Amino acid sequence: ADQEEARHVLKDGIDTRNAAYNRLIDRIELVALRSREPMLVLGPTGAGKSRLARRIYDLKKQRRQVSGAFVELNCATLRGDAAMAALFGHVRGAFTGAVRDRPGLLRAGDQGVVFLDEIGELGLDEQAMLLRALEERRFLPVGSDREVESDFQLIAGTNRDLVDDASKGRFREDLLARIDTWTFELPGLAHRREDIAPNLDYELERIARSAGRQVRFNREARVRYLAFAHAETSPWSRNFRDLGASVRRMSTLAEGGRITEAVVDEETARLTRAWRGARTKTQPWTTLIDAVLGTDAAADLDRFDAVQLAEVIAVCRRSASLSAAGRTLFAESRKRRTSKNDADRLRKYLARFDLTFDAVRAGEA
Repeated sequence: ADQEEARHVLKDGIDTRNAAYNRLIDRIELVALRSREPMLVLGPTGAGKSRLARRIYDLKKQRRQVSGAFVELNCATLRGDAAMAALFGHVRGAFTGAVRDRPGLLRAGDQGVVFLDEIGELGLDEQAMLLRALEERRFLPVGSDREVESDFQLIAGTNRDLVDDASKGRFREDLLARIDTWTFELPGLAHRREDIAPNLDYELERIARSAGRQVRFNREARVRYLAFAHAETSPWSRNFRDLGASVRRMSTLAEGGRITEAVVDEETARLTRAWRGARTKTQPWTTLIDAVLGTDAAADLDRFDAVQLAEVIAVCRRSASLSAAGRTLFAESRKRRTSKNDADRLRKYLARFDLTFDAVRAGEA
């Protein structure tokens, strides 16, 4: 019963169904209640690292293992003196604008839990001071010549490869060795699709508590939304942030507290556009295909076909004729063939996508 209650706290009451995630939670529950060593939580942006850190603190607080506060800092928001002062505090007059003493987040987390998200963004100087604070529980505030003490448990989060960063000198190897005593990797939402439905209900309940307004799906609308959410073509690139924002938008548009099929269709179209835009930024070849096939037809292509077709389009755009494009594309294989009708070969390839050489050159289907 104790274990079930602990898992309930760590999962925020969500009845998750993904077997790998549930095994991960079981291990975190065991470690959280038996160890005060640092914990390193890996995972993509929006996978729930911050929420998990808060739940770990809640569990330890519930079991009277901590008496201090939960302190959270996103290290990506700080640079230079601001990072030092935020973490370790400062004394009045330490730098321009330091008009009063500031204790710092590590002191604020004394006897509690400090969660440093995006720890890989910390500078090397801050990393060195953090290491000493972890090992000796003592550190110097900025501008002070007197050390202060703080006994906190660290939970660090990152979406970076810290091992690679350490090998390139961007992250201290000694700090990495100190914080990865316990390392847990959270899977992204696309790898936990069976957990979308319970998280969908959780988001609706959270909106009901905060807005005082009950919102529900029509049966058909829920089926349609979950079919979209479970499809392999839905990448959920920002993970639970995408899901949470999606539910908030649909709830706002729900007349009479009911999310209809029309609301779902509008939302899924919006998500598709957003993901396609993000994909275009990271994979420039999609722009070529969208321009020729149109965005809807391009979205239906397998990635394998899309990459290949993009290269064909690029070569056709640079070539004066169908034959010239064929010679470029089939330059190696034509050496091993007796028949060398490259133009016909390219024409047949383009026909698979209802395209012609002239249409590709003109940039339209």
